[in-house]
Amino acid sequence: MAVIPKILVFAGSVRNGAYSGRTADVAQKELAVQGAEVTRISLADYALPILDEDLEKEQGVPENAVKLGRLISAHDGLLIATPEYNGSIPPLLKNTIDWVSRVRRDGGRSVRPLAGKVAGLCSSSNGHFAGIRCINHLRAVLVRCQMEVVTPECSVPDGGNAFDEGGNFRDERLYKSMEHLCRTLIETSRMLSTRVEA
Repeated sequence: MAVIPKILVFAGSVRNGAYSGRTADVAQKELAVQGAEVTRISLADYALPILDEDLEKEQGVPENAVKLGRLISAHDGLLIATPEYNGSIPPLLKNTIDWVSRVRRDGGRSVRPLAGKVAGLCSSSNGHFAGIRCINHLRAVLVRCQMEVVTPECSVPDGGNAFDEGGNFRDERLYKSMEHLCRTLIETSRMLSTRVEA
């Protein structure tokens, strides 16, 4: 029997009505339709200070970074939906990734939550470019964290008009893009699973 992959889904913005959040909603539904076990979180529930090595030296890695690292370790893959800020990664998302990359211990156990983990990426913006500059930067950062980032991606342009009343994509091509991304993420996560049960 094939293993049911566990996929963690979150957006890089916590703004009410954010296009990245709505894109994550579409991804969450599509992953579930395709048979994944999906966990949806908000980064608002894992508030973190700006990364500061002096703070880390004095107080250690913040507990919310350890909790998030533990959650990532307990999943086979991640789907991240990011907005684009000034052509790049929003500070909330970058700071979260940076802190989780510093997690080395969880209790008495040695851990590296991001290394070897599979990720799928979505981006969104209100403009024509759909956050593609940001998604390229995010891909590079995650690869530096030794994550396995799948090639298909879903970039959503004109975010204010991209979703219907039910929260689905209006454009069939966007739906096909999301379908392909989710299928690849599920298959790759199943194949490369490094899941550690919490």
